[in-house]
Amino acid sequence: MKSNKNDYIDAEAICEAASRPAMRFVEPRTEAQQLLAALHRAREGLVTERTATINRIHGVLLEFGIVVPLSRATLRRLPDVLAVHDLPPRLIQLIHRLHAHYRYLDQQIDDVERDLTSQLHEDENAARLLSIPGIGTITASLLASEVGNVAQFAGGRNFAASIGLVPRQHSTGGRSVLCGISKRGDKHLRHLLVQGARAVIQRAEKRTDRLGEWIRSMLRRRHSNVVACAVANKLARIAWAVLTRHTTYDAARLKLAD
Repeated sequence: MKSNKNDYIDAEAICEAASRPAMRFVEPRTEAQQLLAALHRAREGLVTERTATINRIHGVLLEFGIVVPLSRATLRRLPDVLAVHDLPPRLIQLIHRLHAHYRYLDQQIDDVERDLTSQLHEDENAARLLSIPGIGTITASLLASEVGNVAQFAGGRNFAASIGLVPRQHSTGGRSVLCGISKRGDKHLRHLLVQGARAVIQRAEKRTDRLGEWIRSMLRRRHSNVVACAVANKLARIAWAVLTRHTTYDAARLKLAD
């Protein structure tokens, strides 16, 4: 690594990397994938702002001794909750203003999610991801936007590794040591896959396919958190296979001896 930074050194570094046979390169995204990524960034920002608004309402009321559960049902009837308390008129006006802002953000999130669903169904490859258990509209659209060209991954394990769902190695002197998952790549995508895996685990007793059998056997031997990461890894590999083979998820063809 050379000191300082300028255009000449940057160009030289690019030429040096391009001349290395083992160097991996990132495929450029298509216009549809860029659109999905933009919608996701907008949704994440709106969700963060909505959460901040809810916490702001909760904190202001808590200072006046009013405890309001942070649920959507309670927030919908917030004006009725305020009516039974003797609060200063300006405070009530402030809470109504924050509540109106919350309802605006909630509507914007719903609109963005509808756009995500429409864009997802227009992409034939991305729509196939919905056939995988534990993967819904949000996860499928984020997978479709982040994976790029699946041909750049040699296999499903490489794709799972790019998301950080494989063990991190710390090996030396011929002694192999495997730690927890590496947590590389997109943190939000990894989070969604793990949450989807937990949803699949909750219904594992009702599944009669090979995936259900594998999850039940894993739960007898490992902690549920370890099983959740293993199932998330499996879902990532299935997603790679679905996108590579241009097919839908078929539980009967699932290979578990990985």
